[in-house]
Amino acid sequence: MNIERLRRNIQHTLPDAQIAETPLQLCPELKLCLISADNMSRRFSEDEIREILDKTPYWSFCWSSGQAMAYYVLQNRRLTEGRSILDFGSGSGVVAIAAAMAGAKKVVACDIDPDALDAIRVNADLNGVEIHTCESFDRLSDNFDMIITADFLYDKENHYFLEKFLSYAPLVFVAESRLKTIDVTPYEKLTEITTTSLPDLYEPDEFKKVSIYRASNF
Repeated sequence: MNIERLRRNIQHTLPDAQIAETPLQLCPELKLCLISADNMSRRFSEDEIREILDKTPYWSFCWSSGQAMAYYVLQNRRLTEGRSILDFGSGSGVVAIAAAMAGAKKVVACDIDPDALDAIRVNADLNGVEIHTCESFDRLSDNFDMIITADFLYDKENHYFLEKFLSYAPLVFVAESRLKTIDVTPYEKLTEITTTSLPDLYEPDEFKKVSIYRASNF
């Protein structure tokens, strides 16, 4: 599978969109195939806006929380080294790839969007790492040493996963820019990292500040 597959996928939503290899600002050793910034600078028609909202290609962006989580993993390699990792809501696969680059024994990237699974495979190949993919959290039969996730709590319906994660793994790391506190025991805030989404969507400064949380059941 190659970048042409991703170009066809994105053009189902934006017919003139292009995909470009993009190094990350915080961890330039990691590259992703993302929507080209050239396609984000024009005014979209009402039909295009409706199509984007109906089928948002989350996988074609590296969201600020994902970039911050990837950076945190690469700066703290002992966290993932030799461990089995689940990246939940993987999107572009950025966090899963960072975990593999940091020496994880096995990495599974889970996302319900089949286009995201295509992107994960392409981006894993681009970075020379092996990532397994899964389309449903409920279909996972393995237990993991760690679950890592970024930018999924924007939807309140996803909040119940915070407790569910700890029945699948003894250690959980969460990166979020839109939720400033997690009032679920035993989650605790570790640090805050400032970065942007790629391509840069010129989001408010408050969404560029990503909080990293940790929870464990041991």
